[in-house]
Amino acid sequence: MKLFDRREMHYLPLSERKNKVGITESSVDPEKEDMTIPGELAERTQAIAREIIRARRRDSSVITAFGAHTIKNGLGRLLADLVRRGWVTHLATNGAGVIHDWEFAYQGASSEDVRANVQEGHFGTWEETGLNINLGLAVGAWEDMGYGEAIGSMIANQGLAIPSREELRAVIAADLRRRAAACDLLELLDDLKLPSGWMKIVHRFPEYSAQAAAYTMGVPFTSHPMFGHDIIYTHAASRGSAVGRTAERDFLSFAQSVAGLEGGVYLSVGSAVMSPMIFEKSLSMARNVSLAHGEDIRDCHIHVVDLQEATWDWSAGEPPMDNPAYYLRFMKTFNRMGCPVDYTSADNRAFFVSLWRALDALDSR
Repeated sequence: MKLFDRREMHYLPLSERKNKVGITESSVDPEKEDMTIPGELAERTQAIAREIIRARRRDSSVITAFGAHTIKNGLGRLLADLVRRGWVTHLATNGAGVIHDWEFAYQGASSEDVRANVQEGHFGTWEETGLNINLGLAVGAWEDMGYGEAIGSMIANQGLAIPSREELRAVIAADLRRRAAACDLLELLDDLKLPSGWMKIVHRFPEYSAQAAAYTMGVPFTSHPMFGHDIIYTHAASRGSAVGRTAERDFLSFAQSVAGLEGGVYLSVGSAVMSPMIFEKSLSMARNVSLAHGEDIRDCHIHVVDLQEATWDWSAGEPPMDNPAYYLRFMKTFNRMGCPVDYTSADNRAFFVSLWRALDALDSR
């Protein structure tokens, strides 16, 4: 089977890309944002805020899983503040969410014109994004980090510590557990002719990065990518082994947080595929262990938020197969989990601003 050779590609400097979103203009400040919240949404988020406060008093997990548009819509600092204030214990997103967050931290702008750039063969072919994120994942795999942790570390530390060839070869010869990651990183460094030592990568806007903030606070920010979905796969630095190692660690970190959801809260915002898919497997894994110890995970409130209009009352059960609502994968999946679940049709900015304000008001009492 013949494979496409990415080494024949031509990559462009990220500085040449026209971006649709600038983070300094789009970043959402819930205290200053001039946003009118509909009454029904305000009531819903007030109820969710009360659940979150109760969950944290019980030391139960509060997980927020979200799609990439949450980052692209300027909510990175708000998400970081949810973690900083102790309201959320775990953030989870897809590969695109990590990329937007990194590009905002690196250059303050993200989101390209897909239609125009595909026509010219330049969609996703950006040197700094492809090289730095892929190298960050390879170094993260070597350092036993997860996907989001590796990129958050690179942003927070303003660079990467590239091990020497001698250190990598020594591990290859003597350490079975770390051998494969060492081989992958050594091959990547030699292939791209990269030097060892400290590699400074200046991120000019790190304060806007949710994953850097989570890394600094020691709170999980996990990424759950799918091969071929993200622009980093177009770059010659991409190594599936590094993606796999870091993403698997993130999945197990996510499952561990799901194991703490009894009495907790799960928010799924703008993620029609990633969030329900990883949640159902993680919940089954967690129950597999908890039930063996005479425990269970049933008292967990699941709140799903998306832009699609609500066309079915899920409290009445699952819709029939001839109803289009049956094919809303995220609600069908969450409705089968055995925990209370509801759906809110809302823009993610309005939802998170309203939730932040409700939590802030409760915490101030």
